[in-house]
Amino acid sequence: MANILFLVHRLPFPPNKGDKVRSFHLLKHLAARHRVFLGTFVDDPDDLQHIETVRSFCSGLYIARLEPKFAKLRSLNALLADDPLTLRYYRDAGLQGWVENTCRSQKIDAAVIFSSAMAQYVESIPRLQTVVDFVDVDSAKWTQYAPNHRWPMSWLYRREGRKLLAYEREVAARSARSFFVTVAEVELFNRLAPECAVRVEPVCNGVDADYFAPDESRASPFSVDETPIVFTGAMDYLPNIDAVRWFVSEMMQALLEKRPQLRFYIVGRSPTPEVLALAGENVIVTGTVPDVRPYLQHAAVVVAPLRIARGIQNKILEAMAMARPVIASTECAAAVDAEFGTELKTATTPTDFVTEIDALLRDPECCLNIGRAARRRVIAQYSWEAHLAKIDHYLPAAQ
Repeated sequence: MANILFLVHRLPFPPNKGDKVRSFHLLKHLAARHRVFLGTFVDDPDDLQHIETVRSFCSGLYIARLEPKFAKLRSLNALLADDPLTLRYYRDAGLQGWVENTCRSQKIDAAVIFSSAMAQYVESIPRLQTVVDFVDVDSAKWTQYAPNHRWPMSWLYRREGRKLLAYEREVAARSARSFFVTVAEVELFNRLAPECAVRVEPVCNGVDADYFAPDESRASPFSVDETPIVFTGAMDYLPNIDAVRWFVSEMMQALLEKRPQLRFYIVGRSPTPEVLALAGENVIVTGTVPDVRPYLQHAAVVVAPLRIARGIQNKILEAMAMARPVIASTECAAAVDAEFGTELKTATTPTDFVTEIDALLRDPECCLNIGRAARRRVIAQYSWEAHLAKIDHYLPAAQ
């Protein structure tokens, strides 16, 4: 059993959004084998109630408070220093001091870094074995945002993509191993940072198929006279915002002409004003819900029309585990190892989405068969433990 420093950019509980799902399961995996010293941020006051749950996994814990509005203003100092804004956003003197003191006093054997921004905290620690879970190529995500915005935001996003890529390359070059969530993300990073190719590999996301499982006793949150189409995700996240706006503006009218009783449910925490503005007779914005499973289990169809997406989407795996038919954008679905057509449906254009949704709604037996096949795929191939075991090869052996 080794002493492991684990640095995460957001409290890894509750697992209610993509990065927190992955970081929570990584925390559980590490804590089952080692003594974990966790340094992290809380950027949502609702998460404060979960600190003791996180503490139960840790031998040491440091939590820095992060106010997003102030952090965004503070990050603008990076423009003067020629740094990525992301690093300044997550820079905290208290956390830096805790990391240095913990490495000295606890004889830390290795560090596990979750997201590139947290790598800055071990730069001053000599000879510390470090592995990094980048999850996605975040620099590419910033670059991808740019064409959808006007100047000066387009310039700022391109700058951030360029600066952050340079930092990602530095981090990967000095780490024992770096991980990304899919083979496609690994291949992208290897094209952008070819000098790091021999030190990078994929660790796929998983899903807890025991938790995300259909239950006949689970009540439906929907009215019996409506046909619910469901999207889940954190609704302050730009790719999710873009996805639901695209769905409502480009697909809802055509769907309603075919099925007036259809309702589009946007299920997820922290909906922005842009998302709230979509609400109406046929669009329901739920905000935070105590349990997403009833919405998934009783959905007629689950959609993931993401146009800006990196890596594998937990929302897709969770819906598949719940045995529901899922229609995902072609690029988004490409990250999922599934049989397209029989386990997961794909669509590219608004017309494609409307056609696929209408076809599924006309054929309840097909929906049932796709859902069952999707769940079988998840159980067979998407175990968290099987995927996270790859990281163990680059850490001290558990005793």
